[in-house]
Amino acid sequence: MAVATLVKKQDMSEAEWDTRVNLAALYRILAKFRMTDFIYTHLSARIPGEEGTFLINRYGDLFDRVRASNLVKMDFDGNVIGEGDFNEAGFTIHSGVLMARPDVNAVIHVHTRASVAVAAQQRGLLPISQQAMLAMPHLSYHDYEGPALDLNERETLARDLGGKSACILRNHGLLTFTSTIPECWRLTYQLETACQIQIDAMAGGAPLIELPSSISDEAYERYKARPAVEHGQREWRAVLEMLKGEDYAT
Repeated sequence: MAVATLVKKQDMSEAEWDTRVNLAALYRILAKFRMTDFIYTHLSARIPGEEGTFLINRYGDLFDRVRASNLVKMDFDGNVIGEGDFNEAGFTIHSGVLMARPDVNAVIHVHTRASVAVAAQQRGLLPISQQAMLAMPHLSYHDYEGPALDLNERETLARDLGGKSACILRNHGLLTFTSTIPECWRLTYQLETACQIQIDAMAGGAPLIELPSSISDEAYERYKARPAVEHGQREWRAVLEMLKGEDYAT
């Protein structure tokens, strides 16, 4: 792997550096919550004020080694702006989401054991927990097309995302995509927890109690009634406390 030269804060806009810091924090947080798959998954963020550019991790870096200065800047044509290797499947997925959804600024893709297990089940996420009921109104599904190396998959992915904020990639994992990094983290945590609960509940062998969709719909309406700026902010402030003393903002 070619080693990229670390970028410097003074060589970019304040908005880009702030985005780098928050995205690096997000990588560290997922590492702490054990939502990584070695070096094979990826998170991204759109760069404010720049048309068609985004940040993603350098391919080969562990999540707990990501820093603001070693994230890779790319455009939607697959060009690296500066230096750095990138995961080709990650480029397909993240550019596809960001191109299709101008309202989205942050994308998380994970292959946790629980999420892949649920993604391999025909019915997907079941309405059997409070966490699932809160996540399900946000959720869409995308069928597995093989490793995401064919750029044509950006079109089918865009179609399947619709206007939702999360997607179960069948036989593959989870994808969440929202307007802010804090909101994306909150939804990912909620959805991953729902998947863990489902696998645990099914392992128990007893019949499952499925809740009516009306409960989920009511919870979603209450969520939408909150000011958008508040979505995930309390949770984000809490998890940032876990990163005190770390070098992610360098």
